[in-house]
Amino acid sequence: MATIAPFRALRPAPEAAARVAAVPYDVVSAEEAQALAAGNPLSFLHVSRAEIDLPPGTNPYADAVYGKAVENFTALKEKAPLVVEEAPSLYVYRLRMGTHVQTGIAAAFSVDEYDADLIKKHEKTRRDKEDDRTRHILELRAQTGPVFLTYKASPAVDSVVEQTTARPPLFDFTAVDGVRHTIWQVNAAGERALADAFARIPSLYIADGHHRAASAARVRQELRGASGARGAWDRFLAVAFPDNQMQVLPYNRIVRDLGAYTPESLLTELHQGFTVLEGTPAPARKGQVSMFLMDEWHTIDLGVSPPGTPAVDRLDVSRLQDLVLTPLLGIGDVRTDKRIDFVGGARGTAALEEAVRSGKAAVAFSMYPVSVEDLMTISDAGGIMPPKSTWFEPKLRDGLLSYMI
Repeated sequence: MATIAPFRALRPAPEAAARVAAVPYDVVSAEEAQALAAGNPLSFLHVSRAEIDLPPGTNPYADAVYGKAVENFTALKEKAPLVVEEAPSLYVYRLRMGTHVQTGIAAAFSVDEYDADLIKKHEKTRRDKEDDRTRHILELRAQTGPVFLTYKASPAVDSVVEQTTARPPLFDFTAVDGVRHTIWQVNAAGERALADAFARIPSLYIADGHHRAASAARVRQELRGASGARGAWDRFLAVAFPDNQMQVLPYNRIVRDLGAYTPESLLTELHQGFTVLEGTPAPARKGQVSMFLMDEWHTIDLGVSPPGTPAVDRLDVSRLQDLVLTPLLGIGDVRTDKRIDFVGGARGTAALEEAVRSGKAAVAFSMYPVSVEDLMTISDAGGIMPPKSTWFEPKLRDGLLSYMI
């Protein structure tokens, strides 16, 4: 079962929502965050990435960054303004990106269920990133970026969503990237129905936001202390979307050099081990990878995994790693190897071409997206996907609903 709870959201006044809302802190560099926030003192990036308001080159984990985040958060509460709801509430949060629409439930979710793996993970987290968001939450006494969850679609949840979205929204705006964000408050009857519906959902799955969730669990450990006292820290902010509405884009790879190979010799080697044909920027199906090398796209057919291969090892990102990146290019641990980098699918395959043509990379690999079904299967088995396997789009916005601790 899954437990959800209403919460007293800290949120912008509706007329300020579009200016406050910001992309998640971890999908942009400091330079990109600074550019996005330029000329907009209400952008939540001044809170989530406070280093943009400090001298260039400031260590993002420096004490001054967290101090600036608190200062900016306090100022934003007055300027926007940000207001705290009088009563706890659940919310319906809809994202529209072109013709794609997905609608989720924003609520406070259980840290106990996270710790017990009823809220399932598919990625390992990095300690430095956990340290950063843990301190950010502790300094602000707020979780300002929601975790992105998914669950097997529920007609009971869908019914409440349909009723709620027939009423006027709290927020409704289109961000600069063209994604429309609409949020409704759920009424008391809807809250009871949603609580009952989620109680019948066996598992939730983290799609995006593993570090946010892990940090919320660490904040709970610190604030409850040895007494084990219960409090707001026993929950974390998340938005849960049904699996049949999720959109997964590929997470592509670029490699800075070819190691012992020249472009010609690498292509020859690949021809000896795989079917390699003239290709397109995006692979047509699972089991294929598109490669940009020597200013041309090639399609590599990875073949079929042997019977009995674990689901995580059947992923294209795993097979590319095991069959090409490690044995041929010498890429070992992708978490630490500086020769490999990752490009989210939202940036498109043109970004891969530009990386190679500019000399930033020697070769680029365009992946077929992992399915939500794969994610759930691997999570159910307790497996861990390779780093940077999935890119979920569209993204939630920080600053629209914050959870105060």
